[in-house]
Amino acid sequence: MAKVLIIEDDPLMSRMYQKIFTFEKYDVEMAGDGEEGLAKAGTVQPTIILCDVMMPKMNGLQVLEKLKADPATKAIPVVMLTNLAGQQDAETALAKGAVKYIIKSEHDPKEVADMVKEIMAGYTRNAVPTAANVTQTAAADPATPAADPDPADPPADPAT
Repeated sequence: MAKVLIIEDDPLMSRMYQKIFTFEKYDVEMAGDGEEGLAKAGTVQPTIILCDVMMPKMNGLQVLEKLKADPATKAIPVVMLTNLAGQQDAETALAKGAVKYIIKSEHDPKEVADMVKEIMAGYTRNAVPTAANVTQTAAADPATPAADPDPADPPADPAT
């Protein structure tokens, strides 16, 4: 069973996410702040982490940095949750290693759970697919069909 660690300081949001992920058959661990989240990430080894950005003691970006710096947790995908809609915040989180940046006010908890399912379906713990890997795989696969000729082009004259 997939294990999700939810690091969220808002008790209402925590309960909503806990209920939906439990309903979706995930093993759910909860942390009320960044420090507790870091400690739990190291001990419970979750399959994926959802982390709020704005929290007391340690904000989500600081938690993300520490998770990605620790060999024991760096391969765990982290989804950042926030009410901040700033493009720069999203870019910062993604540059620090988050796999997704979700604005809570734009998605209900069920939509967030569906996004997490999609992330986990395409992710293995030791290898995140990249565009380069996908391109190399397609080029090396002889079963990959060649590009269809342009139907506007006339067929080659076999007599020449």
